[in-house]
Amino acid sequence: MTRRHIVFLSALIALAVFAAAVFLYQRHTLQAAALQASEQVGAMVRPHSPVIGPGNAPVTIVEFFDPACEACKAFHPRVKQILAAFPRETRLVIRYTPFHREASVEAVKILEAARAQGKFEPMLEALLVGQRAWTGQGAKAADRAWALAQSAGLDVDQARKHIASGAVDTLLAQDVSDLKAIGVRATPTFFVNGKPLSSTDPEQLFELVKGEVERVRKSPRP
Repeated sequence: MTRRHIVFLSALIALAVFAAAVFLYQRHTLQAAALQASEQVGAMVRPHSPVIGPGNAPVTIVEFFDPACEACKAFHPRVKQILAAFPRETRLVIRYTPFHREASVEAVKILEAARAQGKFEPMLEALLVGQRAWTGQGAKAADRAWALAQSAGLDVDQARKHIASGAVDTLLAQDVSDLKAIGVRATPTFFVNGKPLSSTDPEQLFELVKGEVERVRKSPRP
């Protein structure tokens, strides 16, 4: 075996070890969140949380979500497909998880201001589609987020007044407190009727939701 082959093989082994470590870390964080979540059921859903879908749906998908998170953006189309597949049985509850700090907080402020104007879902779509434009470094990143929001139909003056009231700060503080209590360490983290998604596979999220929907359909109605 030549030196070149040895170097290549060593690099390949190192890459495999790194990939395995990432997988095990993600699985560990999800399992840890699940264990703590079982002890913090009351912190899973709050009255202030944004909800997409019927408010009385029997299957609740809770997503600990960071608008600046690339994985959250990647999951979002599949989440919408799941809601569309079970439109009467499912609802999505979003819990803000600002792991990207300033960028995340600014986006949450925009989302909540949009929700007060009845424009939450369009604004969510706009921020995710344009995510790369406003998650960069520098002082202008926030300006780009606001410019994007305005182009998507947000009344900026009204939005800034809503934010100045302190309502968003209160909501975000509660969400941060809850995610710490539950033990969420990565985004997106999903729970379906309190059951954790134990992987980072969107298809397993679908199967978990499908199983809950089938269980609800089979259960006797009052």
